[in-house]
Amino acid sequence: MAKTVSDKIRLMSTADTGYFYVTRKTQRTRAGTRKEKLELKKYDPVAKKHVLFKETKIK
Repeated sequence: MAKTVSDKIRLMSTADTGYFYVTRKTQRTRAGTRKEKLELKKYDPVAKKHVLFKETKIK
């Protein structure tokens, strides 16, 4: 069976509301594997505004 090229990650809200998104991140790039953590600005419905979400591991 083929190995997947993406891993599931959790994007946790920096507003400390406990809200998170689950998404996939590809591990392969032209230069090898990705080392930097993903940071995106997304909507947090608990805080009712757009905040920064940072990548954490899924437990």
